[in-house]
Formats: sequence, structure tokens, C-alpha cells
Amino acid sequence: MIIITGARGFIGSNLVSALNKLGKTDLVLVDELENQAKNQNISHTKFKELIHRDDFIEWLQKNASKISFIFHLGARTDTTEQDKSIFDKLNFNYSKSIFEICTKSNIPLLYASSAATYGNGSLGYDDAIKAVNLSALNPYGESKLAFDKWVENQTKTPPFWVGLKFFNVYGPHEFHKNRMSSVVYHAFKQIQETGKMRLFQSHKNGIKNGEQQRDFIYVKDVVDVCLYFYNTQKNSGIYNLGTGTARTFNDLAKAVFLALNKEPIIEYIPTPIDIRDAYQYFTEAKMDKLRHTGYQKEFTTLEEGVKDYVAFLCAH
Repeated sequence: MIIITGARGFIGSNLVSALNKLGKTDLVLVDELENQAKNQNISHTKFKELIHRDDFIEWLQKNASKISFIFHLGARTDTTEQDKSIFDKLNFNYSKSIFEICTKSNIPLLYASSAATYGNGSLGYDDAIKAVNLSALNPYGESKLAFDKWVENQTKTPPFWVGLKFFNVYGPHEFHKNRMSSVVYHAFKQIQETGKMRLFQSHKNGIKNGEQQRDFIYVKDVVDVCLYFYNTQKNSGIYNLGTGTARTFNDLAKAVFLALNKEPIIEYIPTPIDIRDAYQYFTEAKMDKLRHTGYQKEFTTLEEGVKDYVAFLCAH
């Protein structure tokens, strides 16, 4: 059996669909089950069992011998949440328990890290940098970084393990993330409702409004890399997962307008105070480490990804 945690969520549900397309239905899905709206993300998928995340660790301890691989994608991802205890529980201790069981039972493991571990990016976005040298900007990033540090210090590990530092992922099945949904999703909704798009102003000298840059990666590419590691199970380690090319928010907004066949109308609003100090003005994943493992597929361009995603949103 294959385990996917966070399976009703954004990346998890896309992974479940991709595994189904490969003929794999012996899947155990793990998630919080209180948000019923997320059920639509897996409504057309096939799986063996759905388990509440609070029951999963005990279930895994009893059924570890039956598991062939774990995709641990579930996490608390709200970057505005300030209660560190929530992140300690769900992002650190929970992940630690899974890693330890995988080690004891020889289960290959892929887990979700985050580009938030790079903090303000002062050291660059190079996955050759050890976690111990990094510093995050918010409790979410700190929790992901804490787990990366803990993993790097382990002398005993699963037979294969990989952590993926997701950059700015966008694509189908993220509607439930609300404020944490991608800018592409918010752009689509705003343009459909008002005919225009609002972006954050720049509060940094030398950077114009909307010229803040991110490494935007389409969820289909993220899933493809997950499946690549599932199939190869070589080169354990922590890897960046972006495109390697930073693009501006203005580029993104214009791509959404183009996909909707509308003239761009962009307004700039102040960045909310609660995220302003921790706001990243530039992220760009260094992708050499992944490429050196043999993964050579080209990543979807921003324009191609936005066009495909907008078509999905229009159809749903």
C-alpha cells in the first residue's frame, strides 16, 4: 500500500489522481476530515481507505509491514498563524513520528519541506546549504526548518528518504486554502468578479509595485517530481522544487488576463501589516541538485501553467 498524508489537500489530491492514472488504487489517504469541502478534491479518485490524521500514527505502527511508500504531504501551512505550538505538533512532532516508523520498518519516505526555510533569502536559495545555517521568517517556516535540521542529524534513516522544498505552487484543487491559495487563484476570482486584479505594493526601495518576484511552479510538475523519486528511490536528501526561474507578480497577473482574453487592469494595495515584515521580495530555486539526479524534464512555463489552470477553473 502507498500512503499519502494531506491527501484531500492541494498537492496531495493531485498526487492521488496521478497515481490512479498509473493504475495504482491500493492507496491509504490520510487527512483531517473536518473540512468536508475538501472531499471534492478526491471525489473522482480510487483508494482503499481514508484515515483521520489523529488516528494515523497508531494505525501506521500496526500496519507498517504492509506499506511500500509514504508521501508525507500533510502539514499546517498558514504562514500568518503565530501559535508555534500548532506547528510543533503538526509539522515537527508528527513528521518526526512518521520518519522514525519509516526508519524502523524500512519504508521509503518523501516529505514536504518548504522554500520558507530560506527566510529572507540572504544566503540564496541553494539546497546545498545545510539547514543548520538557515533562518526562517515565521512559525510555519521555522517548523519546516526545524524538521529539516532534525532529519539532517539522523544517523539512522529510512532506506530512501527525500524532502522537497516546495516554492510557490499553484494549480487545481487549492480552493479550500482560502487566503493561502496561490495568487493565480486569487487573480482568477478577482478578475471574474471585478474585471481587475489587485497586487501588493512594494515597500522596498528599488523595487516597483508588482515587480516582486517568485519562483512559481505548476502543481503538475510538483507531482511529476514526486513520482520520479517514487520510481527511482535513489539519492536521498533535501531538494528544491521550483522551476529555477523567478517571475514577477505583474507577469503572473498579465498571464491570467491573457488566459481570460481580457485587457490587464492592475491595482496595487498595501501589503498587510501582519505579513509585511516577513514578506519575501525574491525567491528562485537553484535546481542543479535535482538535475544531477537525472531528472531532465522541462518545467511548465508560467504562461502555459496559468493557461491550463484557468481552463480548469473555468470548467469547474
